[in-house]
Amino acid sequence: MFLLSRRKMIAGASASSAACLAGCVNTNPNPAANAAIPPQPSASRADAADTVQANYSAIYAELNDGGFTVPAFNAGQVNSAFLRANIAYATKESPGTIVVDPGNHLLYHVEDGGRATRYGVGVGREGFGWSGEARIKSKQEWPDWYPPKEMLDRRPDLMKEMVELQSGIGMHGSPANPLGARAMYLWQGNQDTLYRIHGTNEPWTIGQSFSSGCIRMINQDVMDLYQKTALGARVVVLSYSGAQAASPTHA
Repeated sequence: MFLLSRRKMIAGASASSAACLAGCVNTNPNPAANAAIPPQPSASRADAADTVQANYSAIYAELNDGGFTVPAFNAGQVNSAFLRANIAYATKESPGTIVVDPGNHLLYHVEDGGRATRYGVGVGREGFGWSGEARIKSKQEWPDWYPPKEMLDRRPDLMKEMVELQSGIGMHGSPANPLGARAMYLWQGNQDTLYRIHGTNEPWTIGQSFSSGCIRMINQDVMDLYQKTALGARVVVLSYSGAQAASPTHA
């Protein structure tokens, strides 16, 4: 499997972790400043064809899960292009594959019969700078969050939420946690890419780009994707131009 290509390689695991995890918190703590509906992405003909209309009030309703309450999501907070939809989707990828299009802030779960479930995502600015192939090595419900020291130095207000966890200073999984209700961890062979597909406690950021970060989803959406996704599932991240990722060069 080949390594993710980036505009600028991040040296060392700690720096890479900081780049990924830094995007899990909104750089502007005022939600109202980020609530503007983003522009409509350019949809492909495959996206537009034979879309199954969804009942968003049911899809994004309040959920009780793992002892927590996932708040209902107001679908009007984001452009309708970023709401979950089952669509006709022409691809050579096998069912079960996840295809991420960071340029258009979209993620596709490939299904049988030439179809896919499409979700809106938020990405970090550096998310536009990497593409490639990975696998889902592990998955976690209500994951703990370990912000890097650089983030805590930059955002000392976060310290009031931190506690001592098994692997260091962090935040227990909860609806207030920036990783949201679910996380799926992307690996290449035996190497953790330090990128995740995860939920968010800032769902209004879907369809937008922030500082270096992972792939964030509305909690109800990441829960839906999580239950569909098997360990070992292939994840293909397209380049910013939408070009297909290159073939792997090593196992």
